[in-house]
Amino acid sequence: MTDTYEKATLGGGCFWCLEAAYQCLKGVETVVSGYAGGTLAYPLYEQVCLGTTGHAEVVQVTFDPSKISFEEILSVFWCIHNPTTRNRQGHDSGTQYRSIIFCHSDNQRIVAEKSLREADASGVWSSPIVTEIVPYTVFYQADERHQDYYLSHPEEAYCQVVIEPKVAKLRKAFQDKLKK
Repeated sequence: MTDTYEKATLGGGCFWCLEAAYQCLKGVETVVSGYAGGTLAYPLYEQVCLGTTGHAEVVQVTFDPSKISFEEILSVFWCIHNPTTRNRQGHDSGTQYRSIIFCHSDNQRIVAEKSLREADASGVWSSPIVTEIVPYTVFYQADERHQDYYLSHPEEAYCQVVIEPKVAKLRKAFQDKLKK
């Protein structure tokens, strides 16, 4: 990776859903599932699932801003999850599934706050957006079984019922941003 790449760290429910969506986008170099925002160093999946560590399931997206902007990364974020449900996405509930943007810089914070205001004012959601915008501190990569989950297990029920509709929505809304 060169110095021209940037990172976005985002939580919007199960990290498998976000990972599958962001892997489809031109300009996205890597997507890694993991945890951020908690108090326990090097948490395990089972610990995060208890909801006691303070971590959110997140993806860390490394992207080329000359091909896809942080604003566009956030446009996808608002599209592929419900940012109006506190600590919940569908049947997944708990603080680990909260909607959250971890800002890597002051510029990312400014862009995220503006993007949230615009998404909230768009009328797409009937309830107010509850997404947290906080400074990035540390990211812990989830173990290997959680990486490339949708790509490795497309036949599993969770992938078919929960992830595939989000990916289909992304493909429809962002056709011009998709990798070939």
